[in-house]
This record gives sequence, C-alpha cells and structure tokens, in this order.
Amino acid sequence: MDVDWGTLGGVFGASLGITVVVVVMFSLGLAAWARAGHGEPAPDTPPDRHRKMAAVTAVLCFAACLAVAAYGIDLIVPG
Repeated sequence: MDVDWGTLGGVFGASLGITVVVVVMFSLGLAAWARAGHGEPAPDTPPDRHRKMAAVTAVLCFAACLAVAAYGIDLIVPG
C-alpha cells in the first residue's frame, strides 16, 4: 500500500488553514460582540450606530464560522 504524501500534505495544509481562519473569525466575532455592548463610541458617530455595526459584524463572523462547519459536515456525512 502506497501513500501519496503530496496529497496527504495538501489535505493537512488545507485543514490547518481553514482551522486558523475559523478560529480568527470566531475571535473577531467575540470581540465585535463585546464591543456591541461595552465599547465607547467615537464622539462624531451616534452611539446607536456604533453598537449596531459591531453587532452586525459579530453576526457575520459567527455566520461565516457556521457556514464553514456546515460545509464540513456536508462533506463528511454521505447523502
């Protein structure tokens, strides 16, 4: 039985890259979520707008993480 080391390395690299991207996106989502409730807005922007933008950013980051996880499950589960 032969192992195609190039393909195995490619799978490892892709898995590592996607893992790093998901962790960074989740971390950015947590930071934005915290800002939505606790951040000090800039003096020239309304406070409501600052919190809404932070909340939207957090939701988009979490949605991206969920999409990657759902795609991974779709690849694994046959059907």
